[in-house]
Amino acid sequence: MGPMRTGGITLTWDILNIIGTVAFAISGVLIAIEEDYDLFGMYVLGFTTAFGGGLIRNILIGLPIENFWLQGYLFEIAFLAITIVYILPNKWINNWKNSVVFFDAIGLAAFAIQGANYAVSIDTPLIVVIIAACMTGAGGGMIRDLLAGRKPMILRSGIYAFWAVLAGLVIGLEWIRGPYATFSLLILIAILRILSVYFNWNLPHKIINNRRNIGK
Repeated sequence: MGPMRTGGITLTWDILNIIGTVAFAISGVLIAIEEDYDLFGMYVLGFTTAFGGGLIRNILIGLPIENFWLQGYLFEIAFLAITIVYILPNKWINNWKNSVVFFDAIGLAAFAIQGANYAVSIDTPLIVVIIAACMTGAGGGMIRDLLAGRKPMILRSGIYAFWAVLAGLVIGLEWIRGPYATFSLLILIAILRILSVYFNWNLPHKIINNRRNIGK
């Protein structure tokens, strides 16, 4: 969702939207299956994961709420992605359960870049570009985790939000230009997110001893 554009910029914009929507919709469905949700719950979690970040971003930067509904083809793509995952054989789904991090990383990267680009396109300050990247990239996953009764990754895994912030910073400072650089950044952010999970990278935590352990 964003302003009208032409040429290669439009293509890049649309591809980022589609990649993020499909990846996050699948991520939401896999979490729904893991939590034993019914068919309705799968669609709810898939749609909220795919579109929650963009909705939060629009609210934060003061865009009209009706703009959220002006992306009909993306709703259709999300519906199709969720339906395909639902009808896949169970053995395929069991293999995909371990791929939640992969789809989540792709969605995070695509939507963080898309959110940052959108903020840049309406001439917002750098801090707003970074916030837009963070909320667009991580907002859908945050809503998904809350609906699934999990601790949101954006709050317990600092590196999760950090990669979205990094994408916003790179785009806000205009360190990259053009579609090839944009998709290279997408791949880089996704890989860094996957590596941060694999190697358990985290920002520093404040550790306070439990009272029961004090004096032992």
